Amino acid sequence: MSLPGEAGVSTRVIKIGGRAQGDPALAVALAAAAAAGDRVCVVHGGGDEVSQLQRQLGAEPTFLNGRRITTEGDLLVVRMVLSGTVNKRLVRVFTAAGLAAVGVSGEDGRLLTCRLFGDGALGAVGEPETVNPAMLHALFAARLVPVVSPVGRFADGRGCNVNGDDAAAAIAAALGADELLLVADVPGVLDAAGACIAQLDGEGMTALIEGGGATGGMIAKLESARRALDGGVTQVRIGNIGAIGNPAAGTTLVVHAHERRHR
Repeated sequence: MSLPGEAGVSTRVIKIGGRAQGDPALAVALAAAAAAGDRVCVVHGGGDEVSQLQRQLGAEPTFLNGRRITTEGDLLVVRMVLSGTVNKRLVRVFTAAGLAAVGVSGEDGRLLTCRLFGDGALGAVGEPETVNPAMLHALFAARLVPVVSPVGRFADGRGCNVNGDDAAAAIAAALGADELLLVADVPGVLDAAGACIAQLDGEGMTALIEGGGATGGMIAKLESARRALDGGVTQVRIGNIGAIGNPAAGTTLVVHAHERRHR
C-alpha cells in the first residue's frame, strides 16, 4: 500500500527472530532494502535474552506451542529486555549501517491493543485485536524505519507480552503490506528430509501443524502467517536473512480463495 504521492513504493514488514539479530549481514540487508525504495517496518523478537534474564533472576521460562507463558512478574522482564536492551541495540546497529531507524514498542501510540490470548493459559499474553498504524505512517512519511518491540496493552491499560510473529502479522495487515517476511535461523519451512519447501498453501500449513511436521516456534510462525494472509497481506514468506534481498528465497505461504478465513 502506498502513501499519497508514493505510487509504486512497496511496504514490507520484516520480523527478525532473536537468533538472527547478531548476524552482521542483517543490518546490511535491511539498509539495502530501504535504499531500494521500500518502506520497511522491522518487528523484532528476543526470546533467548528474555529467557537468559529470567534464569538469572531465578525463574525458569516455560512455553506452550512456541509461545511464552508470561506472569505479571515475567512481563517486567519482557519489557526490560525487548523494549529496552534489544530494541535500542538494534536501533544503534541499524543506524550505524545507514538506516534512519527509530525504536518504538507496541505500547506507544496505541499501536497494539490486545485481547487475552486464547483461554488465558499463557497468562499476561495478548493477541492483537486492533492496530493503530498512524504512528508508523508518520515515521514512513519522515523517511524513518520503525523498529517495533512486541509489547502491547490490553484495553484496560495493562501491559502484555505479544508473540513477535503475531505482532508482525497484525501490523502487516493494518498497513496493507505488500509483504510480511518472517526471518528465522533456517532457510524456510523444512520437510522431513530437511529440504526447504518452496510454497505452502493453507491446507499444507494445517497438515504440518496437526501432523507434527512443525513444532515450537515454527507453529507460531505458520499460524501468524495464516492470519496475515487472511488479513489481506499480499505475500508472506519464511526464510533466513538472505531472503530479505532475494525475493525467490524461503518458503512462500499462500491461501487459495476457498481456504480464506475472513476476520
